[in-house]
Amino acid sequence: MAELSIIIPTLNAGTGLQRSLPPLAEFDSVNLVHEVIFADGGSTDETLEVAEAAGANVVISERGRGLQLGAGAKAATGRWLLFLHADTSLDPRWYEAVWSFLHEPDNDRRAGYFRFKLDDKRKRAKLLERFVALRVRLFGLPYGDQGLLISRSFYNELGGYRAIPLMEDVDFVRRIGRTRLVHLGRNAVTSAERYERDGYVRRSVRNFFCLSAFFFGVPPRLIAKFYG
Repeated sequence: MAELSIIIPTLNAGTGLQRSLPPLAEFDSVNLVHEVIFADGGSTDETLEVAEAAGANVVISERGRGLQLGAGAKAATGRWLLFLHADTSLDPRWYEAVWSFLHEPDNDRRAGYFRFKLDDKRKRAKLLERFVALRVRLFGLPYGDQGLLISRSFYNELGGYRAIPLMEDVDFVRRIGRTRLVHLGRNAVTSAERYERDGYVRRSVRNFFCLSAFFFGVPPRLIAKFYG
């Protein structure tokens, strides 16, 4: 029985969606997904046309990933929620891991996440992937580009994503708690475009600075100004 709502925050994400949606089409074969929701922050490109072609629902929200994720979750009607970034594509047969997670009773109060990968085969990308795996293993901090699978009841119990301009994913997984996070054993492959544009070292250092500032209590609105 279809019981999963997939929520994708979008803002001029048409190009990224062209690569992330095809693997999701596989859910038709297992009757897993109840709906796909684009929580859009005001796109002016082909994003809404992509949504229509994919048969997705569109929720219009104020711009900001925390706001958009919250709006998408509020509109969702599935018993389970899967949050994905628009430029992230799941492994083929991703649904097998999700199906197994959904049907384990103890997971009603846990959340699942995927393995971070980039669509870049070069050494610098592999190094970053190992660093992310280490961060998750040591600190229990998967980011939004690793997806998040959670029951609606647990999501509501935790208060959901907060309406903050940045670090909404870190804020939420901290409330989930590392002992209630489960690796799903499949890849979430994210576009390396931003790392190639900004530079791997520069972007990684900036991300680390933002994370550190957040942990030291700097307001997300100020961090967002630095993040750009």
